[in-house]
Amino acid sequence: MANRTVSDAPMEALLAAELPEGDGWQYEPKWDGFRCIARRDGHTIKMISRSGRPLGRYFPEVLETLGKVRERHFSLDGELIIPLDDRLDFEALQMRLHPAQSRVLKLSMETPAQLMLFDVLRIGDKSLDGKPLSERRRALEKFYNSKAPGDLLLSPATTDRDLALGWLKRGGGALDGVVAKRLDQPYRFGERAMVKVKQLRTADCVVGGFRYAERKHEVGSLLLGLYDDDGKLHHVGFTSGIPARERPELTKTLEALIKPPGFTGNAPGGPSRWNTERTGQWEPLKPTLVVEVRYDQVTGRRFRHGTALLRWRPDKAPKQCTFEQLAPELKPSEIKELFAG
Repeated sequence: MANRTVSDAPMEALLAAELPEGDGWQYEPKWDGFRCIARRDGHTIKMISRSGRPLGRYFPEVLETLGKVRERHFSLDGELIIPLDDRLDFEALQMRLHPAQSRVLKLSMETPAQLMLFDVLRIGDKSLDGKPLSERRRALEKFYNSKAPGDLLLSPATTDRDLALGWLKRGGGALDGVVAKRLDQPYRFGERAMVKVKQLRTADCVVGGFRYAERKHEVGSLLLGLYDDDGKLHHVGFTSGIPARERPELTKTLEALIKPPGFTGNAPGGPSRWNTERTGQWEPLKPTLVVEVRYDQVTGRRFRHGTALLRWRPDKAPKQCTFEQLAPELKPSEIKELFAG
């Protein structure tokens, strides 16, 4: 969608350290899935990602669900999720982005996705994006209760900050945090007009390798590792927040420690459709350096996103950096608990 405009883009959130206080706020769980704008105009149904790419071919079962809605024209904002055993599986979502349609169809039956609704932009010939959130929420609830099939989900929402703080403490399984929105605010396309808060955690990791920065013979990122019960060091993510003034000296320190294999378990992958040949290259290190990093999510025993470098830990033995220190990826009955309040 090269000609996409700001008015097509969903409203985004700005990361904050704490949930806002005071009157006039609505709090919602931030679900761990793919953001999706679902539109229907008669027989035409589209599902659009945050970046403007079509998602329908990857989630045919959700397209079928949207076709059962008892309304011919609508525009809804929500999150694609795959619930498994009352938890959410982000890896299963990622597996859907596959070029083979036969593979997509097989997965759609084995691990069906659902759309979690949290906002509405249009119903019938009535545009709602210019209305305040309080009015949009009432319209969404009415739409959901009267016209939506059972496979669609409606995200909980509350004005009770204490309840929202309880949701935030559950972050890490079904949740990616909590979002706060102004009740008097219209839908602001393409703007960071919401507030999101994540439960951030820290971990001590071994520096098992590094990558050089682009166009400079200096360290660009550190490759992080954790030991399993068998004593194997597995690559779990990276951190790149290294102050520029520290990079020359750190590069010398790292180069003196270059020694294969670096990681004795899972190692950094090579080039893929997401990275280049250059980003697939890395230097293995003798496992002697330890850093403390801040992370938000863990998926498949890896940090979902890049981590923040907090400090070096010369007082920490590398063998102490194990998977045991990570918060559990999944929590039992989390979705049911959220919908129960």
